[in-house]
Amino acid sequence: MTAEVYTRLREFMDTLPSGYPATPTGVEIKILKKLYTPEQAELTMKLNKEPEEVSAIAARLAMEESELAQKLEEMAQKGLIFRTRRGDRVLYQAFQFVVGVYEFQLDNLDREFCELFEEYLPYLGASFLPLKTRQLRVIPVESAIKAVPAVATYNRVRDLVREQDIIAVSQCICRKEQLILGRPCDRPQETCISFGDFAQYGIDNKTARAINTEEGLRLLDRAEEAGLVLSPTNSQEIGAICCCCPCCCPILRTAKMMPRPADFVESHYRAQIDASLCSACGQCIERCQVQAIKAGDEASEVMEERCIGCGLCVSTCPEEAISLVPKPHMEAPPKSFINTLGRIEMERSALVKGS
Repeated sequence: MTAEVYTRLREFMDTLPSGYPATPTGVEIKILKKLYTPEQAELTMKLNKEPEEVSAIAARLAMEESELAQKLEEMAQKGLIFRTRRGDRVLYQAFQFVVGVYEFQLDNLDREFCELFEEYLPYLGASFLPLKTRQLRVIPVESAIKAVPAVATYNRVRDLVREQDIIAVSQCICRKEQLILGRPCDRPQETCISFGDFAQYGIDNKTARAINTEEGLRLLDRAEEAGLVLSPTNSQEIGAICCCCPCCCPILRTAKMMPRPADFVESHYRAQIDASLCSACGQCIERCQVQAIKAGDEASEVMEERCIGCGLCVSTCPEEAISLVPKPHMEAPPKSFINTLGRIEMERSALVKGS
């Protein structure tokens, strides 16, 4: 009976936007057993994908409200479900595994969990590949878009941060995981910036600390100096910004191994080099995080199929020979991250029906 509840939970998690695919090894079940008690698994499956007040959930499940509130808050504190606040009202909902439950485990990581997650990553990645819509996208660092005309607000990272009322920062879970696995990264550790409901969730769970706008902007400067790729939620109203390195971030690690990273990573720009200005110093080759620039006969050359438009090469070119150009036919991202997840859910549903 205990094993059966985790099988059902796996199936339930697979109905959520990002999915939770089964594997031949059963590693996905091992992860669920490590995270959820059987009782928590049962309760998770009774929650909706949209936030609800405790009173509504209690009435629907015929449960005593105060007891249910305690159970739900314990699960939210463990990062198993999501909690939002609307004034004095507290709402809970079931939430997807990534981006979601995994990232909520920042303070619960141990070597066993990290090893299980690494084993599961190839299966998760394979399930995302057929989808058109990505959960995250790459946005240029600020100094790289100063010369780009008519940049939409959703591609101006500092403007996006200035718009936020609640901002928080936390340790990068990817770098923490790699550290636990014995592969430390020398990049800055406290670089995951969240906003709104995501920020409040981290603050409430004490996995993130509240910061003001000025500190948020300084973090972006620090990330650019460290050569980190800015990856916000793929939405006009962003929920978070990951500052990613290719040695720890699963998305960049995967993209770097692909022949065409530009097809895997959502980005509205690509780099171009003016050969007449380039001194072939090689600095851009070292700065590129996905090996998208190579040495040419007289100047460095951008491989368009690899470029993810992060702008890191632009910001440090001593000759100012590199610029960003917009990719043709790029559509604006969905308005909110909720809209993004809804689009992903529809695409997954269409794939299932077509298979």
